[in-house]
Amino acid sequence: MEPKPTERLPAPGLHAAAGTLGLVLIAAFWLSTLGAELFGTPAQIAAVKTAIPYGLVLLVPALIAAGAGGARLAQHRRGPLVARKTRRMRIVAMNGLLILVPSALFLARKAAAQDFDAAFVVIQLAELVAGAANLMLLGANLRDGLAMRGLRPALR
Repeated sequence: MEPKPTERLPAPGLHAAAGTLGLVLIAAFWLSTLGAELFGTPAQIAAVKTAIPYGLVLLVPALIAAGAGGARLAQHRRGPLVARKTRRMRIVAMNGLLILVPSALFLARKAAAQDFDAAFVVIQLAELVAGAANLMLLGANLRDGLAMRGLRPALR
């Protein structure tokens, strides 16, 4: 379905930039958390965990922009790559809303109080697993986005 000449299509570059920023921020949060947990002191863990909610101020709008831009771009496209990207973004959004954002806020509060109890550990593990899942899903969306632009072959 071709857009009408009067319809303005969103810039694919803006969608790609927002998605890439989201992927980079999630990777930075995840790697910082893992590094602090494995090699850091309690003060370093607290610093990482209390900084992440400030990063959400940039991450959440980036993912919203990427998702909205992708939905707008997908209005005029069909096919398995579009369907997979849409399905993945729904999972990313639910994962973020139900697990990652609440976990980040909970862990920041606990870390600021230096309260690294069993609840902290369990929620931290859940956050690492959910973060890894979002990294894989967003990475797959990046790969498929490049394939849709003809810059990389798609994996089946």
